[in-house]
Amino acid sequence: MNTRILAAAALACAAVLAACTSAPTTPAPTGNGPLAGVCPSTVVIQTDWYATPERAAAFQLVGPDGTVDVTKGAYAGPLGDTGINVEVRLGGPFLGGQPVPAQMYQDPGVTLGFVPTDDAVRSQSKFPVRGVFASLDVNPQIIMWDPATYQVSSWRDVAATGAPVVYSEGKIFMDYLIANGYVRPEQADASFDGTPSRFVAEHGRVMQQGYVSNEPYRWEHDVKGWQKPTKSLLVHEAGYEIYPHAWSVRSGELDKLRPCLTELVPMLQQAQIDYVTDPGPVNDAMLRIAETIPDGPPMTAAGNTDSVRRQLEEHIVGNGTDATLGNFDTARVDRAIAAVTPVLRSRGQQVADGLTAADLVTNEFIDPALGLKTTP
Repeated sequence: MNTRILAAAALACAAVLAACTSAPTTPAPTGNGPLAGVCPSTVVIQTDWYATPERAAAFQLVGPDGTVDVTKGAYAGPLGDTGINVEVRLGGPFLGGQPVPAQMYQDPGVTLGFVPTDDAVRSQSKFPVRGVFASLDVNPQIIMWDPATYQVSSWRDVAATGAPVVYSEGKIFMDYLIANGYVRPEQADASFDGTPSRFVAEHGRVMQQGYVSNEPYRWEHDVKGWQKPTKSLLVHEAGYEIYPHAWSVRSGELDKLRPCLTELVPMLQQAQIDYVTDPGPVNDAMLRIAETIPDGPPMTAAGNTDSVRRQLEEHIVGNGTDATLGNFDTARVDRAIAAVTPVLRSRGQQVADGLTAADLVTNEFIDPALGLKTTP
């Protein structure tokens, strides 16, 4: 089902922004439609961060005219004429520091959560989840640097520079990079605060984490004191092949949700396709969300447009090994499990022996006919 049609059918909120934010509760679903009685009356999607283009498929389901709930940190509206609502919840501070799987078990009202493969492995013993849709095919996580300061063309070059690599405390990918010799232990600096301040203050003499679909554009165009190109390497290219946004359900509820997921997951696939095909309306909605909910990351219309371009260019959004968007390459998931398991165990965390892709993901609900069209 085309989500642009669904979005057009969605109820519009009032024209003025104040009216759009004054109704904190999700609109009542009609109760009449193909998903009424099949899915929960409100499908709640718990994301892992603020509303950004990397997460836009969730907001595409609601469409451009959803209601912003400032207190809850949510964006909601009817899923077209299906008879149900969608509520997209922001992550970050709205999670209270909890990983998404833990939040899903604390709040049984959450239907689907954004869970990266490494977090699914880490959470499997206490908070088991199963991914049913991968909105991003490649993790956008990068390490970025100033090309005038460091000449780097491969991950091996990063270690050779000796440069501090600034990242957020607790990121599993950094332990992987260290364990595989791509970053020296003394280079790892877990003081990243999410801003460009240190990068600018030290005139590019540090490397730092980022998203290929976000920071390089912002640093070049919007960051005062810098405003010049950077270069980067995808963590994916170092062999850390996680799926960053596996839309997941609690494992024990898969059977109960099967009738719903059979109908809903193809809509999720179509939402991602529709977004990157015509991102303007939902990009505008995400700007409205950013303007309404304070303290989120900086966002501009030009940056959102460039983000979609980079996501397509870098295959962040794209078909997998076949012509289908959103399915899991189970061999790749097995490789990711093998990559992250020793890292997690070195931290003293429990990972069950014999964990495989079948424990973490399923392609049961994917429509293989849905994918991005490629130019011959």
